[in-house]
Amino acid sequence: MKEKLRIVKIGGNVINERKQLQSFLKDFSDMDSLKILVHGGGKRATELAASLGLQTKMIGGRRVTDEANLEIVTMVYAGLLNKNIVAELQANNCNAIGLTGADANTITAHKRIVKDIDYGYAGDVDSIENKSIELFLNNGIVPVFSAITHDKKGQLLNTNADTIASELAKGLSGNFEVELIYCFDKKGVLLDIDDNDSVIADIDKNKYEQLKADKIIAEGMLPKLENCFESLENGVKKVIIGMPELIRNNGMQHTSLTL
Repeated sequence: MKEKLRIVKIGGNVINERKQLQSFLKDFSDMDSLKILVHGGGKRATELAASLGLQTKMIGGRRVTDEANLEIVTMVYAGLLNKNIVAELQANNCNAIGLTGADANTITAHKRIVKDIDYGYAGDVDSIENKSIELFLNNGIVPVFSAITHDKKGQLLNTNADTIASELAKGLSGNFEVELIYCFDKKGVLLDIDDNDSVIADIDKNKYEQLKADKIIAEGMLPKLENCFESLENGVKKVIIGMPELIRNNGMQHTSLTL
């Protein structure tokens, strides 16, 4: 029987609200299964870019990363946020290590090929190095991944954190029973973006396509759900979306994804 592994992605305003983040990290530390944390931080990166007079451009919920913005997201994701999260986990007796895809060659990617849109230094994942990640897990060390990967040619790349969580889940599903959890500042996928209680409890692939066609799901939620279904199609056992408190309260309202 495969050992259970929970991969949790945290994002949204939770990253920027110190007390909420601390509460989440305490709950994450208390999880008794093997675990990996993946974090975003786009809002913080956007704020820093603005303070430096740099424009942030988003298309379809994805960031366009020019050279200047790549420096910003690397500093924010892999530096400030990642190390603060790791320090907070250590304070909760959770022995963690902060990583980018370049560290231990854990996640390799390539610069996104330009088709209709040039996303700049955006990375699409090529491979997950299971052995390095499993080495950490098997020695009681919790990997904490920021949203930065590399191309094995010395180039860092900005890679969507939802995608990183999904790719890790897919890559590790051969040796573990993987549960993928997306936590952000909504109770789940909503019928009405302005009503946090309008949670859609269950979404399968057909329902997703209909919600997308009806434009109920748009912008940043689109790549998140695309990653969810791709994970389920590639061996991940369970995918759920909800608020951070979900990881300690399974009965809390949330969205479950099925094929």
